[in-house]
Parts: sequence; C-alpha cells; structure tokens
Amino acid sequence: MHDSITLEQLRTFITVADEGSFSAAARKLRRVQSAVSHAMANLESQLGIALWDRSTRIPALTEHGRVLLGAARRVCADADALSSAAQRLAGGLDPLVSLCVDAIFPLSALVDLCVEFARAYPTVELVVHTETMAAVADRVLDGTCQLGVVGPAATAQGLERQHLTSVRMVAVVGEAHPLAAAAPRGARGARVATEQLREHVQIVLSERGGARSPEQAVLSPRTWRVVDLETKRELLCAGLGWGNLPEHMIRDDLNAGRLVRIWPAAWGDDEHVLPLAVVHRPGLVQGPAGQWMLKRLVELCRQHVGGPGAPR
Repeated sequence: MHDSITLEQLRTFITVADEGSFSAAARKLRRVQSAVSHAMANLESQLGIALWDRSTRIPALTEHGRVLLGAARRVCADADALSSAAQRLAGGLDPLVSLCVDAIFPLSALVDLCVEFARAYPTVELVVHTETMAAVADRVLDGTCQLGVVGPAATAQGLERQHLTSVRMVAVVGEAHPLAAAAPRGARGARVATEQLREHVQIVLSERGGARSPEQAVLSPRTWRVVDLETKRELLCAGLGWGNLPEHMIRDDLNAGRLVRIWPAAWGDDEHVLPLAVVHRPGLVQGPAGQWMLKRLVELCRQHVGGPGAPR
C-alpha cells in the first residue's frame, strides 16, 4: 500500500541517489548497507516499480526511478516546510498578513513596504488590496484585512486608528485642455471661477458598487466617474476633463508639462490636504509580522510623503 510509505524511506531513496551508491548512502546515514538495501527493496515493493537497475556493479536509477526521485524530493521538501511552518506558528509568527490601502496611498511606499516585508518575513503570506473611500474600512471591519490605510471619507467606527501622514490633492488638467491657459506652466495661475469650471467635465473618483460616501470636491454638474486613480490620471492627461489627484502621484507629470495645475476659486490652498490613517480592529494585530507592518507603514509614509500633519 502506498499509504505505508514513510518519509524515512523517501529520504533514504534521495540519499542513495545523491551519494551514488548504497554503501555511500549507508555511510552518510550512519547505517549498515544491508539496512539501506532492505529499505530500497521495501520501497520498490510498495510502489510496484523498480527504482534501481541492479544488473551493474553499482545500482543505477531506472527511468521510473528518475521520475519518482523528483516526486520524492517534492514530498520531503513539503514535509520540511510543514514542520518549519508549525514551529513558526507555535512560536507566535503570523501565518498571513493582510493589508488594504486607499487609492491615494503612495504606490512607491507600498512597493517599498512589500519589498522589505518579503525580506523580513519570507515565509509569511502577504495579501494586499486597494480600495477607495469607505471600502477600505469595510475590508477591515468584515475581517478580510487586518490593517487598512484610510482617508478622511472612511468611517472607522469601532476601529483603532493611528495617523500616518497627509496627502495634498491638487486640481489639474491636461496640457491641451482649455483650462490649462488659466495656469501658465511654471507659475501659479489666476483663480478659476466656479462658473468656468462648470462648463467642463469633472472627472471624479467613486467607490465600486455605487457611491456611499458623501460627494467631495465636486463643482461641475458634468461628471465622469472612475474607480481607480490611474484611470483618472490617464483621462486627465488626455485632456478629457479636470479633477483632483494626489500631488505625490503626478510630480513627474507636472514637471514634464503633461498635466497643468489649476486653482479653483472655490477652494483654499490647503482645503484638500487629506489625512491618512492606519486602522485595525482592537487587539487584532498581535503577531510579529503584523506588528512590523504597522510600524513600517508609519515610517515609510513619512519618508515618501512627509511627516504627519505636514502637507506637501
């Protein structure tokens, strides 16, 4: 019966193949050669397949033996991984860390976070979601994610909250858009009246599945709605409307002139500086990997965007 095959038999099989002979494997395993030969004979009998060609002075793997050697290596590797995982879990290491970030969270900080996490905890599974507005907190509240990075539109009732940083949202248009003339490149333009903005399409970020958060910063009755910032950025670069984007996301576009900043008269200079906070359910983040993630979120946000409460 195949069910009676043991890991010891498979490891002996692998050792014989690696050492090149039954006698060399016996020395490696510190067993007598007859015990190794007996183990191989039993394994062949259980499998119903000849693993070794014994017609030569030194037995050689058969074609079937070479195929099953790879399978034996995989089984032993999986068993070792299982044992290691059990030891880590017994020691309190998280089996998985899950994170959901708001779309305005700086992508560069998220990539650096994932790179560092992979180095620090190579055996811990990482799950990353990106959502908008209230959907981030929902992922944490329903248990899908342990940690969430939320903007001001999210309701975080029942969650522990820690401020990370603030993101400045700036109103922009593509270089070919009619409103670009109101903001000469490289200089601050005149304030754009709301009446003038209402004549053009405003591209607005919305939640998936229908908006639940209150409308924010909508001045035009003509709106196009998208559910991710990269789509919004591409539409704005194409001159199809005007809208707000995170300043950290479009620095290169502004410097290259693909996007031009405009200054709506209805808004103050710092009106759309949005705080980001990390949230989690009380007492949920307990393992070392989750605690590391929580700590590095704060540090990386300050490196990539700036200190908490300090708009850029």
